[in-house]
Amino acid sequence: MIRKPSVGDAAELDWFKSSYSSSSEGDDCVEIAATPGTVHVRDSKRARGPRLTVTPTAWADFIVYASLA
Repeated sequence: MIRKPSVGDAAELDWFKSSYSSSSEGDDCVEIAATPGTVHVRDSKRARGPRLTVTPTAWADFIVYASLA
């Protein structure tokens, strides 16, 4: 996955979405922002909407699981 900065609400976190996102709208993607102790996840269409926050370990486990699906 190649990360590229997203536009929009990036005041406190650096949000990234996958370069694999191929939506014609350009904003149909899950975005993440990682800090040393947390990984934040949001819907790119609702940048100011709810966010999911998980530990880096939980995120890594999810990525392994998702790549097997």
